[in-house]
Amino acid sequence: MLNSRKEDYLIRKISPFDINIIKNVDDVLKSLKLCGFQGRNLGIAADILYEMFKDESCLTILTLSGAMIPAGMGYLICELIENKLIDVIISTGANITHDFIDSILNGGHYQGSEDLDDEDLFKHRINRIYDVFLPEDNYDTAEKELLKILLSKFPNKKFEITPSEFFKIIGKEIKNRSILSSAANNEISIFVPAISDSEFALDLIKFTDTEGFDIDFRVLKDVKNFAEIVKKSDSCGTFIIGGGVPRNWAQQIYPYIENVERLTRANYEFGYKYAVRIHTATEKDGGLSGCTLSENKSWGKYAMDAKYISVWCDATIALPILITGVLQRLEII
Repeated sequence: MLNSRKEDYLIRKISPFDINIIKNVDDVLKSLKLCGFQGRNLGIAADILYEMFKDESCLTILTLSGAMIPAGMGYLICELIENKLIDVIISTGANITHDFIDSILNGGHYQGSEDLDDEDLFKHRINRIYDVFLPEDNYDTAEKELLKILLSKFPNKKFEITPSEFFKIIGKEIKNRSILSSAANNEISIFVPAISDSEFALDLIKFTDTEGFDIDFRVLKDVKNFAEIVKKSDSCGTFIIGGGVPRNWAQQIYPYIENVERLTRANYEFGYKYAVRIHTATEKDGGLSGCTLSENKSWGKYAMDAKYISVWCDATIALPILITGVLQRLEII
């Protein structure tokens, strides 16, 4: 800071975390905001997420990567859907596949350990996701259920469809609580840009060989569909879990609007207004699984006055604390 004074830096003292004033999770977040490091970032994230959820003019977009559903985070996402706090979901195919398995089997994942013989697990047809087990038999059961749905909804075995339309149809057929069923019942689109990178896609490819299906996913049309949703909104915000394709696919929409639809920065409100990101990536290799939230401004992906924060933390720690605290602040729970 040029021409600064010493007093310009020493404005607010750290306030030690005092457990005696804590009554609920929201109190934890409010107290952490007055501390340091990622605890402070988590407290700031709660403030931004609360403001985003309270802003009725804001379209809230959740991006979901990493193995969140196997780790038990699915019902947290359902809570956001059912309480009308998110408007769009952009996910990896894997998370949606695991959500489908859990919904069919009323829970298809098991507590395991990372310190086991993976060759022995292979012999027993047990897949390991760090310390979570998923028996291959559960994939088989989900595959059979998916085939039943397809034969019921597409009896001629031929269809051309966007992934978002496809997952809405699947979600409508699920009876148990899940991200797929909650989203479908609440008219929330689930976009899966890299759908071919999932067990869902492997099953569908198999069905083209074994069952005679002819399936054409219109993945590019979903970009246009998402753009239309964004353009109709006064403002938009992102709640980003991890990085990867879901995060970048959500953020690229503003360059698409500018470069493809020819809406210039002079006559269109560009960029996301809010952003909260939970991640464990670093920016030192030029990435942060894409780029930093601040760097996104140079691309027109975030507004110049956007409110944003990144929390460097395992999402299975930060996400439950953050959502629970914000729901308490909203007086939903």
